[in-house]
Amino acid sequence: MDLPVPPSPSQAVSLHTLVQGQGFPILCLHGHPGSGQSLSVFTKQLSARFKTLAPDLRGYGNSHTQTDFLMTDHLSDLEALLDRHQIDRCLVLGWSLGGILALELALRSPERVSGLILVATAARPKGNHPAITWQDNVYTGIASIVNWFHPGWQWNIDTFGRRSLYRYLIQQHTPAAYHYLAKDALPAYLQTSNRATQALFTALQRGYNRLADLSAIQCPCLVLAGAEDRHITAASSLETAQALPDAEYHCYPNAAHLFPWEIPDLVQADIDRWLAQYPTAVTPRAGYDAASTA
Repeated sequence: MDLPVPPSPSQAVSLHTLVQGQGFPILCLHGHPGSGQSLSVFTKQLSARFKTLAPDLRGYGNSHTQTDFLMTDHLSDLEALLDRHQIDRCLVLGWSLGGILALELALRSPERVSGLILVATAARPKGNHPAITWQDNVYTGIASIVNWFHPGWQWNIDTFGRRSLYRYLIQQHTPAAYHYLAKDALPAYLQTSNRATQALFTALQRGYNRLADLSAIQCPCLVLAGAEDRHITAASSLETAQALPDAEYHCYPNAAHLFPWEIPDLVQADIDRWLAQYPTAVTPRAGYDAASTA
């Protein structure tokens, strides 16, 4: 089942977007909850060689909306964003929900997508998250508040973090990972609207499954997963990679849904190696408008 189609398309929202660097464009899409800033672990490195665009999706971050919407509206917003920046072709990197949107964009506008980097995501997402208890919520709240004021404090990590819901999001409870949680995750969580949450769960409740359509995606793809991911399992990411005609798959041991914050150097090294292996994913085609990469 694909994304539900609205009876009449809503007007595209002008997305608040963090634009960095110059060169071939890479569109970076965050998950739920999330924001463009939560992709800094990728954009900081990639923007040294490429032009990265990290939008706040509709209903997230500073891309506000006053009306309900469906997931397909995200695609219209992203196409309008590319048009506004005069980008007719780009690499798309998507994390979690962002990876689903990356797949959808490649299916909807294949001529605009030169390659996909899919992080902790799947075309038929499956999870095995245990039931959440009130103790989980209490420990998560305390860990988050303390971490906000004292990012990466080892005492907080050992006392509250490891007992909180963070234990399902990360496996390697390092100070570096908790710095990302304080700087990027908590602000994004607080800025995620109820309308964004409703749009996501409406699509998931309809039984989202695009596996049968992935054969139409002919661009090179890199699929990355955390072995201990409870939100979108590594098995469902592997299933997606196997359904894509040209995909490379990596599964990181002792890592979960937020593995880019656990092992950022290793993830970036694998992305760099893949980009070197598939230069066409970041090479303008003949006749490409150079103004779009400026």
